[in-house]
Amino acid sequence: MRKVILKMDMSIDGFVAGPNGESDWIFETCDEGCTLWEVETIWQAGLHVMGRKTFEDMASYWPSATNPFAAAMNAIPKLVFTRSGRLDFDAISNKAARQSVTAANTDDEKRKAVRASPEETRKNQESWWDPIVATDLVADLARQKALPGKPLIAYGGYSFARDLIRNDLIDEYRLVVHPVALGKGHAIFDGLEKMLALKLVSSSAFPSGATARIFSRER
Repeated sequence: MRKVILKMDMSIDGFVAGPNGESDWIFETCDEGCTLWEVETIWQAGLHVMGRKTFEDMASYWPSATNPFAAAMNAIPKLVFTRSGRLDFDAISNKAARQSVTAANTDDEKRKAVRASPEETRKNQESWWDPIVATDLVADLARQKALPGKPLIAYGGYSFARDLIRNDLIDEYRLVVHPVALGKGHAIFDGLEKMLALKLVSSSAFPSGATARIFSRER
């Protein structure tokens, strides 16, 4: 049976996003070693798992991205959970177009560094435009876990991460803790009804001060 891995970045005071969803602090404190660790983690996935909002944000961004994460994010199949059973690809296309206009207004060298070519973008869109769409978090995730293959790696959205945690669907937590205190924001462990016991599997420290920690769920 495949594992479900939750991969998240968080501040030292336990927030995965600022009060308004801010996440720029993640990139400011992730050095080369931290980036390599995260990219290697992503390549271990047999399936990306996410909620609708995260999917729509990612689908508008990753096909044209050229950073170290882009190849893995674009190549690996996606599983999207949405209560309606529908995805708004028009909204995704419109958001991608706005981002393209913004990039076009930058200087040529910077634009080339951050945007894939139109041909590459169209190829990268293939896995995003043909995801597995599911509506029953517990049943559909159990069905995917039972299939052969590499682990399922889930991403937040803090709300989606909370749903996974609340339903005890996570087998392994891969958390990158950044040397930043936000003071307030959104946490994934809010609302736990009882203590969640985890076992530390490994810990990797990086020069920037970020620390990657892998925890397994004790059952």
